[in-house]
Amino acid sequence: MDLRLGPVEARILGALLEKDITTPEYYPLTLNALVNACNQKSNRDPVVAYGETEVSLALDEAKQKGFVTAITGGSNRVSKFGHRIGERLNLGRREVAILCELMLRGPQTPGELRSRAARLYEFEDLEEVEIVLRGLMEREPGALVAQLPRQPGSREVRFAHLLSGEPPAEVPAVAAPSVDAEVRALREEVDQLKEEFARFRKQFE
Repeated sequence: MDLRLGPVEARILGALLEKDITTPEYYPLTLNALVNACNQKSNRDPVVAYGETEVSLALDEAKQKGFVTAITGGSNRVSKFGHRIGERLNLGRREVAILCELMLRGPQTPGELRSRAARLYEFEDLEEVEIVLRGLMEREPGALVAQLPRQPGSREVRFAHLLSGEPPAEVPAVAAPSVDAEVRALREEVDQLKEEFARFRKQFE
């Protein structure tokens, strides 16, 4: 079976991980709560608008792959859902925090990961984040994280999860024009306006 996660499955898994750690009193989640968690506007990139049917179908796929479990019976009048990524991939709290953020917000720098994952795990410093990323990149039998090519004009590299396969190639960001170039362009514009004004005045001389 292909264990790669589709985009909806990755968002579901990230949302379940997040709610398990940040709001354990509301975890596991009902289908309605999970849809809301997937579609929330904070801590998400991109922001999506999945429907119940879409999430339900992706849940079935994730369950077959062993990443999600359904909890029924007992005091649960409706089915609730929980993640099994820690057991499925033998991950610790630090690794789970990093993967959760990458699934919810896409490729990020180590600095962004340390800041954003603080609600899930308090990393001591940037070096600890880099150690965890390196471990996820060197895992056997297969890496769970990849370092992306450095973008033009960027000093920091970004990392992406591989739970959905190789990340798509990014379109290189267009380098922002330098301040000097902007100043030159403005001066040329002003000079052109001066010439046009001078020609206009000559008409009345």
